[in-house]
Amino acid sequence: MALRVELKPGERIILGQCVVTNGNQRTRLTIDGDVPILREKDILTPKTADTPAKRIYLAVQIIYLATDTVQPMTDYATLAGEFLAAAPNAAPLLADIDYEILTGNVYKALRAARALVAYEGEFLDHARSSPRLRPDGLSDGGSS
Repeated sequence: MALRVELKPGERIILGQCVVTNGNQRTRLTIDGDVPILREKDILTPKTADTPAKRIYLAVQIIYLATDTVQPMTDYATLAGEFLAAAPNAAPLLADIDYEILTGNVYKALRAARALVAYEGEFLDHARSSPRLRPDGLSDGGSS
């Protein structure tokens, strides 16, 4: 079954090992074949992978796009182990990623990694808004 992708002007997409950049008008592509595909909105770079969960997402992304996955799998395992040690409550989310990778559904593992990034974001937002978790012990409104 063919995949239909509509690209906005200037939008980029990764098809296998190639980056395709759309021109100045909307384009509709029909893609046949078995090749990894990532839209620009789903792509992280080493520069934008600025949190532990985003680095895990980046490792899974590299596994998805790479032809040789030995080093990316090692990197992923290390990052996932460190994340689990720091946030044991994230075990079910990491287990979902592991399952999808081990069953060969690496694109689904990317979706599961997005859930981990969202979890981390919620956790960090909560930590920023909680006076007891702030280093200065103060709420955003002033002193105690």
